[in-house]
Amino acid sequence: MKFLFVLGLVFACSVNFSVAKDAALETVSKHGQLSVSGVDLVDSNGEKVQLKGMSLFWDVWMPQYYNKEAIDGVHDLCHSNAVRAAISVTTERDGGYIETPDASLERLYAVIDAAIADDIYVVVDWHDHEADSHLNYSLDFFDKVSKKYTGVPNILYETFNEPTGQSWSDVLKPYHEAVIKTIRANDPDNVIIVGTPTWSQSVDQAAANPITGQKNIMYTLHFYAGTHKQWLRDTANGALSNGIPIFVSEYGTVNADGDGSVDEAESRLWYDWLDEHNISYLNWAVSDKVEGASALQPNTTAANTCKEEFLTASGKFVVAQNKA
Repeated sequence: MKFLFVLGLVFACSVNFSVAKDAALETVSKHGQLSVSGVDLVDSNGEKVQLKGMSLFWDVWMPQYYNKEAIDGVHDLCHSNAVRAAISVTTERDGGYIETPDASLERLYAVIDAAIADDIYVVVDWHDHEADSHLNYSLDFFDKVSKKYTGVPNILYETFNEPTGQSWSDVLKPYHEAVIKTIRANDPDNVIIVGTPTWSQSVDQAAANPITGQKNIMYTLHFYAGTHKQWLRDTANGALSNGIPIFVSEYGTVNADGDGSVDEAESRLWYDWLDEHNISYLNWAVSDKVEGASALQPNTTAANTCKEEFLTASGKFVVAQNKA
C-alpha cells in the first residue's frame, strides 16, 4: 500500500493539472489594470494574465465591424477578452487618419467604447508601415486618444504596427520613445506595445538595445503559421531570455500573404509556445475578405460577427483556441 501511495503521489506530481481558460471570462472587471513584470503581462493583483482575441481589419476597408454589434460578437462568440482596432494611417487610394482623422477617430472611439461596455481590453493600433515618416501625425493621434481615455484600464497602445526595413536603433527606437513620451504625459500606466523591425519579427534587434527608463513596455511579434516556423520561435526565445516582454498583436493561421489554407500543425506549435510563455495573441482578422486569414465568410454583417455558421475554417480554428 505504501508503494501504491508513493507511486500515486509521483504520478500526481507528473501530471499538469492546469485549468484551460475561456478568454471571454478573463475580463477587465476580473483582472483590472494591466502592467508588465519581467517578461510577463500581469493583472492588478500581480498575477500573470493572457489576452486572447481578435484583430479588426484596416478600418478604412472594413468599417462595418467598427461598432458595438461586431464587438459584442468578438467577445461573446469569438470568446475574446481583447480586440485590436487597426486604424489605417495612409493607403494608396482609400485614405486613412492623415486624410480623414475625424472619421478614423469616430470608428476607433466606437470600438473602444464597445470594448469598455463589454468589459474587455482593446489595443489601439497605429496601423502603418512607415510611421517613422508620419511622426507628427502619430503624436497627434496618441495625444488625443490618451487624453480622452485617461485612467481607463481597458486600453493598450500599439505605436507602430509593422515596420519593414527601418533600423531599430537609429529610427524605430527614437520614434517609439517620442510617442511613449506623448502617451505618458496623459496616461502614466497603461501598457504600450512597440513595433519591431522586419514586419514586427526581429524582436532580437530590440532585445539588443531595449527602451530604458520606462515601465509597462512590450515588444511586438507577428507571425503567420504557414510561413513563420521554428526559426522565428527561436528568435523570440532569445529575446525572452534577454528580458524582453513580447505581445503578439497580430497572427495568422495561414501564409504571410494572408492566403492559403489553415496550417493546423504549425498553428498548434505556436499556440503551445505562446501558452507556455504566457504571451498574449490576437488573430488577424475580423474580415469577410475572400482570403485564408479572414475569420468571417463573405458578406457577414456586424450582427452575425463570430456566429459559428458565418466563420471560415480559420475562424473556427481560432475560436476553439480562444475557448481553450
